[in-house]
Amino acid sequence: MIEDNADLLGRRRAAVHAWTAFVEHGDGAERLVRPEIYSSWTRSGASITTDVTHAPLTDEEETRAYWQGSPLQVAVSRVEDDLRRTAEDGDLVLAVTDRDTRVLWTYGGRVMRRKAESVNFVPGARWDDESVGTNALDLANRLSRPAMVFSAEHYEQGQHPWYCTAMPIHDPRTGELLGVVDVSGPALTLHPAIGALVESSVRLAEAGLWRHHEGRLERLRRSAEPVLAGVSGPLLVVDDHGWVAHHAGIAARDRIQAPREHHALAVPGLGLCLPERLGDGWLVRPRGGSGSVSARLDRTGEPALDVTSDEESWRTALTPRHAELLVLIARAGRAGTTAQQLSTAVYGDAEHAVTVRAEVSRLRRAIGALVATNPYRLADGVSLTLVG
Repeated sequence: MIEDNADLLGRRRAAVHAWTAFVEHGDGAERLVRPEIYSSWTRSGASITTDVTHAPLTDEEETRAYWQGSPLQVAVSRVEDDLRRTAEDGDLVLAVTDRDTRVLWTYGGRVMRRKAESVNFVPGARWDDESVGTNALDLANRLSRPAMVFSAEHYEQGQHPWYCTAMPIHDPRTGELLGVVDVSGPALTLHPAIGALVESSVRLAEAGLWRHHEGRLERLRRSAEPVLAGVSGPLLVVDDHGWVAHHAGIAARDRIQAPREHHALAVPGLGLCLPERLGDGWLVRPRGGSGSVSARLDRTGEPALDVTSDEESWRTALTPRHAELLVLIARAGRAGTTAQQLSTAVYGDAEHAVTVRAEVSRLRRAIGALVATNPYRLADGVSLTLVG
């Protein structure tokens, strides 16, 4: 159902009232707006005035080179036709930014495209709130969650006729934030379905990026076949992120610690391994031993994980958050735990499951197959001692 125009007018009046209170009285507006809007107004006010008219431009050639062949371009290419039709049919403007809120790609309907160009809503422009004021692109990047900014919730007065709604897009291989997808249009045309449109576009883009990833793993597997024909014993073939393209003599797994040259890594079932470069990936084979792995997490100071396999060992630093997640996973036992349960334990509610999944993905990139998934648990053959 389209939001009633009177409701939108009332919403705009309330936003203008709050914005005016902030500009004229500072902290008098804190109770009138959402906390993230007030925080962004504060950051914006420390850097710019409310009458900034253009976003600053960075090097356009550098932006174009960054975009070409990037994971973001791969993701967007899967839904680009649908995005273009949406922009044309609704006379909207769409944008994709990197994680620093630099615009990489835009497309707009005839009228909105001209308006967007007039304020440098174009590739190469910086749309962080300290450069151009409060907006959904910056908030979605900063908070790593969907964001909506309506009318005078924008700090910069020239953007008050607009709404913008943005959602972060993540690399499904690593959980890393890549940037955001944003839809913007005239404030009084805001429709409740806009948020769902952005979310579905991001989900389709991430699914396309995952299919691209699976295709790369299959090409890696095929390219390794001639070498593997002369290799015996248990082994894995993995990409640079540790995703498994091929396994032999070991139970299937999805991912191990990201390999590095001359850096031993522990893989449950294989024990300590020294990865060997194999084309665009890595050949991972055991150096001998039982394949069992003992780990010791020390939190008496800066968190560190010591891993031992058959009398050989390695050590890696962990962030406090990753150490906390590893403790929770270990305490869950063989039954394991879910992203929702971890979110509740860490944040007090289950609403941060997406953030938890991204953090566990980063943890597994650092320590690999020591943590299994679905549900999250210590992998078979791994024992963990907690200190501190």
